[in-house]
Amino acid sequence: MVDLKTPGEIEMMREAGRVVARALAAVKSAAVIGSTLKQLDDVAAAVISDAGAKPVFLDYHPNWAPTPFAGVICASVNDAVVHGIPDERQIGDGDLVSIDCGALLDGWCGDAAISFVVGEADQADLDLIAATDAALMRGIEAAQPGAKMGDIGHAIAGPARIAGYGLLEDHGGHGIGRTMHEAPHVPNEGRARRGLKLKPGLVIAIEPMLIRGGTDQYVHAPDGWELRSASGARAAHSEHTVAITESGPQILTTL
Repeated sequence: MVDLKTPGEIEMMREAGRVVARALAAVKSAAVIGSTLKQLDDVAAAVISDAGAKPVFLDYHPNWAPTPFAGVICASVNDAVVHGIPDERQIGDGDLVSIDCGALLDGWCGDAAISFVVGEADQADLDLIAATDAALMRGIEAAQPGAKMGDIGHAIAGPARIAGYGLLEDHGGHGIGRTMHEAPHVPNEGRARRGLKLKPGLVIAIEPMLIRGGTDQYVHAPDGWELRSASGARAAHSEHTVAITESGPQILTTL
């Protein structure tokens, strides 16, 4: 069942989204050569706690996962696409880091992700991140009232495929509201003018995950959570929580 939110509920979700945006900004500022993923997790935890919110990733346990998730953020490095558990691994010069963060405030969720390079960057990694951010913005622009869900996936995938990037198979965005994952599924590839009609009040997380070299396939890390590109190519992840309104899409996970 797809749950449509009222304008007042969307404003409450915007407050949760601001907490997520602040946490991501703080994590990016703290990410330096030699810092550990756990230290970045602690930074996000402090921002969320100070806001009177709760982390939605910590102890999240879907039926496919072997254990509850052991972090406030997902911290994925280089060929890790998503769901990396923040541990004592140190960030090296030139590492591509993707951070996914969610928070629950006053009963409403926000969810967003960013990717960046620490230290001296390879131009190919910067291009990958730029392409992922651009894919996200195309998806958001396509999320107009009266459009179809396939329009979002079509906008995300078309230029990304032409540029030679892969898209993580079997993964996409999702509805969001009282819980982090709600209906509907938001595919990162689709046919224009097909699928669910986008109505005002629908709130979704749009999250392209691009991989260098055109591969879509992934493998699970031994922890059962982290997904790595099967080819070993680097990946990037970009995400916003977006509300469909009468006047167009509104990004809720910004400052």
